[in-house]
Amino acid sequence: MKSHFKSDLNKEKRLALLIDSYYLKYIQYYNYHRIGDIEKQLEGIDVLFTNKISGKIYAIDEKAQLDYINEDLPTFAFEISYLKNNIAKKGWLFDLSKKTDFYALITAIYEDEPDTFTSCKITIVNRKKLICLLKEKGVSELSISKRWSHSKKPHGKIILNELDSRSEGYIYYSKNNKVEKPLNLVLKLDFLINNGIAKRLC
Repeated sequence: MKSHFKSDLNKEKRLALLIDSYYLKYIQYYNYHRIGDIEKQLEGIDVLFTNKISGKIYAIDEKAQLDYINEDLPTFAFEISYLKNNIAKKGWLFDLSKKTDFYALITAIYEDEPDTFTSCKITIVNRKKLICLLKEKGVSELSISKRWSHSKKPHGKIILNELDSRSEGYIYYSKNNKVEKPLNLVLKLDFLINNGIAKRLC
């Protein structure tokens, strides 16, 4: 197993060019500023949206499906935990140190020209509303931890009793194919949109 960090970093830079063009086209009431500071990015801030009227600023964390180029998946993986140097680390979804207001989920990333991303979909998710919705359904960092501690920890899909795995979501453990061995909460994008916590930007 290999870490694809450098490759992903190059892809992220190329993808940012496409995303910026979409922000300029589709976001009418906000100015945006892309953050280059690594410390800010580690706090979950890739872009700042500033309301043109009120001046209120929102921190956006961009999450892209860079492992699935030229595919249009109906789900997105929210990170619960991962390994770094064989030490378990908290994933970004329930990490209280993150300053993220909204996630920009980048899916359906197509590369119809060499080394150029030509199109993608962007779904904006209200982080606070997402965590509240999950809590209402009985899904929290604690409930996932309890479910996980009683699991045999196989690679692949793990069903949560609190969610309909076909229409809402489930846990997925990437034990065999990723060096970081992330544990993710995989949620249906339509589930997020239909519950009013996400909107499709484009």
